[in-house]
Amino acid sequence: MKEWFGFAVAWVLLKFLGVLPRSFARGIAAATVRILLAMLPKLRQTAQFNLRLAFPEWNDEQRREAIRNMSRYLGWQAVEFARFPQYNRGNIEQIIEIEGHENFLEAQRRGKGVLILTGHIGAWEVSSFAHAVYGYPMHFMARPLDNVRLETFINRYRCLSGNQPIYKNESARAVLKALNNAGIVGILADQNTLPEEGAFVEFFGKAACTTPGIARLALHTGAVVVPGYAYWDVAAQKYKLRFEPAVELAESGDAERDIPENTRRFAKIIESIIRKFPDQWVWVHARWKTRPKGEPPLYDFL
Repeated sequence: MKEWFGFAVAWVLLKFLGVLPRSFARGIAAATVRILLAMLPKLRQTAQFNLRLAFPEWNDEQRREAIRNMSRYLGWQAVEFARFPQYNRGNIEQIIEIEGHENFLEAQRRGKGVLILTGHIGAWEVSSFAHAVYGYPMHFMARPLDNVRLETFINRYRCLSGNQPIYKNESARAVLKALNNAGIVGILADQNTLPEEGAFVEFFGKAACTTPGIARLALHTGAVVVPGYAYWDVAAQKYKLRFEPAVELAESGDAERDIPENTRRFAKIIESIIRKFPDQWVWVHARWKTRPKGEPPLYDFL
């Protein structure tokens, strides 16, 4: 019953948001996220803690404003997700435009596959969907939801433009196959990682357990790592899908040195993007939860 209920709620919400006028739906969705945050104080505390850690020079009002804006952008993304069935090559430019696409195309021309380095910034669901609508479908790394019906429903939307998920239990073989075929794989690299799966690198001046998987894949396959993300452009009043120049990798031949060094570089890039758009990152995630051995926990309220 719980699985059916979760699926039913998501189905109703997406269908409801999808038929409303876009501006009206965005207002409702943003207000809903704000209400949910008010009802989930641990998430709000996490966001406040993260912002104090990342921007110690900010005052309390600046942090509250960042959380309000984050809530709005999360709600807006939900609306765009609900409208995925309506978007196609004829109208996608009304919603999102590409910047720096020459950086992606240059990486693709090398023929070794492209790893899109990204995070939960701006409208990450919109970015991969839109790039496929523009003619460049990709594989995206995903963690399967416990609710199978909900997982199937959500992925039906995600894959409408031609994208395909790669799940954790099949990731290595599937990613290698995609890259060997000069494909595109998008990886969200801004989440906390378990100690046995990650490497500690500096993120906003504090050690954060980070996936080294992108570095391993790039060094093993020769795939090009290109940072890509979608942010809300206030002046243009639409999203911009931005591709930065390919990352120059450390390739000394010593994997024990190169993998941590490249992981550090990737984390620095993600941090620099967040600093450009601080209210468009998902601050409610306990990014620094995993601590080096012997170090006390940071989120003592969780």
